Amino acid sequence: MSETLSNIARSNDRVAPNASLHVEVIADFVCPFCFLGKRRLDEALKAVKGPSDVHWYPYQLNPEIPADGQPLDDFLTRRFSSPANVEPVLKHLTEEGKAAGIDFRFDKIRRVPNTLAVHQLMELAETREVDQSSLADDLLKAFFEEGRNIGDRGELIDVAATHGISAGDANKAIDSDEIRQQVLTREARVRSSGLAGVPGYLLNRRLLVVGAQNTDAIVSAFDRAMFGEGADSVGSPALH
Repeated sequence: MSETLSNIARSNDRVAPNASLHVEVIADFVCPFCFLGKRRLDEALKAVKGPSDVHWYPYQLNPEIPADGQPLDDFLTRRFSSPANVEPVLKHLTEEGKAAGIDFRFDKIRRVPNTLAVHQLMELAETREVDQSSLADDLLKAFFEEGRNIGDRGELIDVAATHGISAGDANKAIDSDEIRQQVLTREARVRSSGLAGVPGYLLNRRLLVVGAQNTDAIVSAFDRAMFGEGADSVGSPALH
């Protein structure tokens, strides 16, 4: 693990120092592997049954996408030459998702959003002590299961309201230059570490797990982060 990435958690003054297990989730909300990984992380956290502290770090897979998003077919053509080229991966993800309780509905998605505003909402949630993981789950469900455009302000406000965030506060966060800069600064720390894909999980400031690992692998990584020795990273190949 690079020194820069190790310093990410140390620079976060909201870290709970007495937590037995601290997790920094590095993810984006248009990444299906992040949704799959998030559900597996949830199961792993339930399995260990101990005190844990989870925070989310921003990472934009497609920061170049226009603010109002991009048609899905255009995005897939640009990224994979043709939408047909990615169909086997989407089919596999759909099957993997079922096992994790996810009903991937790629057929409902019409636009790929720019996710900067989504990360700004997540930043607000953390400062308000709103459960970030619960909010993240609803944002991921909105996009991947319901095909909602989570880059749209109205959609974000609707999801935020179910977590006690008022429309006024959500609007202020999305419009805030300060919060936008906080998101970009935190993302820059991750990128400067060399992490080139998501999801990533930094455990107890010492062990980096990369990719949508299965639940058993995550539980094993928890044990190593809290008690054991060994390599400081666990990785798997993934398409992003």
